[in-house]
Amino acid sequence: MDYLDFNNPLNVHFIGIGGSSMSGLASILLSRGFKVSGSDAVHNAHTDELEEKGVRIGYPQSPDNIPEDTDLVVYTAAIHDEDPELSEARRRNITTITRAVLLGQIMKLYKRSINVSGTHGKTTTTSIITDIIIAAGMDPTVSVGGVVESFGNNMRIGKSDVFVTEACEYTNSFLYSYPTIAVILNIEEDHLDFFKDIDDIRNSFKRFADLLPEDGTLVINSDIKDYEDFRPESGAAFVTYGTDPAKSDYYADNVTFDEKGMGSYGLYIKGEKICDIKLGIPGMHNVSNSLAAIAACMAAGATPEDVVKGLSRSTGAHRRLEYKGEFNGGVPVIDDYAHHPDEIKATLDAVRLMTKGDVWGVFQPHTYSRTRDFLDEFADALYGGADHSLLAEVYNDRELDTYGVSSADIARKIREKGGDGLFFDTFEEITEYLRKNCKPGDVVVTLGSKDVFMIADALTQNQ
Repeated sequence: MDYLDFNNPLNVHFIGIGGSSMSGLASILLSRGFKVSGSDAVHNAHTDELEEKGVRIGYPQSPDNIPEDTDLVVYTAAIHDEDPELSEARRRNITTITRAVLLGQIMKLYKRSINVSGTHGKTTTTSIITDIIIAAGMDPTVSVGGVVESFGNNMRIGKSDVFVTEACEYTNSFLYSYPTIAVILNIEEDHLDFFKDIDDIRNSFKRFADLLPEDGTLVINSDIKDYEDFRPESGAAFVTYGTDPAKSDYYADNVTFDEKGMGSYGLYIKGEKICDIKLGIPGMHNVSNSLAAIAACMAAGATPEDVVKGLSRSTGAHRRLEYKGEFNGGVPVIDDYAHHPDEIKATLDAVRLMTKGDVWGVFQPHTYSRTRDFLDEFADALYGGADHSLLAEVYNDRELDTYGVSSADIARKIREKGGDGLFFDTFEEITEYLRKNCKPGDVVVTLGSKDVFMIADALTQNQ
């Protein structure tokens, strides 16, 4: 069913409008002449920006926040059926849809829609794609899960027929998408509070690939196990990238890293060297992300010259290997969104390229179920990548504490391996310990999807 028509704007109310994705989608509709209202628990930077544009936002959530002339109510997966605004909308027979459905409806209105999926790396790869597409003069509209450094926001309003966005697998949100170019970066076990197992996850990614039309393109990492299984049923183009030239249409050769961990390589397409690439974001995992971005952009019509120009300007997104400053006379602090074991390993490997001193990993897990499911993997990633691992307690915002697990268990497992694993009750204790023990030449990296960045801020402010 189609809910949106840019030629016939509706009055749309957003429950939880302050979220990164929700605020971006609200801004897109606002730019197209839709009347937008919303609500949230508290003010934040996103709500402040929307209010400056004239959006009426109520705090906290209440049935009275929904204007009388509302045509459509949008809500996130975090909103429960008993939410007072959602209940009121249904009582008034107002059409209600999820954020994922709205995102799909918006992308359906663009001729070219680039969707970036994968267990990790989506935000960084989407930001790289955006920078290349802009360099190509395509003026895209963009909705991304983090703030893109090059334009300082989580969304961008363009005037072309190109739409670029992340495609999240959690709760199968990406199955409401309408991609013309789809990217699959990786497929790993995660979100096991929703998915049964890795086979269930792979099945969802296959269904996502099958959304592509006959004239579409799937860009997929050939390092994924049995990657051929994901060929779209429509017969859409199947483009590969990866570490093995025998399996990859796009691959990197002669990869080197400078003193800041920034990669350089020769770009090859189907065995032919196309150009030399220099990245402005560190780590081997971002070499891989850049290959995915290049393949997607060239499928959209970008040239090698556009690729080189875009990558020269691309510095990724906030909270993705973000340099926050220094403390103790020369200890750099890096902040990263990594919250899955593979992400933590990739981030710590990238940070290792930046220093000859000790790497201090500060990790805050998100949700008890993920901590339980990946207890050993978290310990392995931290032990293998950091010289010292400091654990903050689990951040939980969607589960009851019924799993019998704590971050202290990760610290204990690291110590059992012979590593330095310490658990702290508060951020203040972690900050003080780092101030007392880090020496110039070391690097601190804060890891986690929630508010662990506050430790990075506390260390680097007023230095």
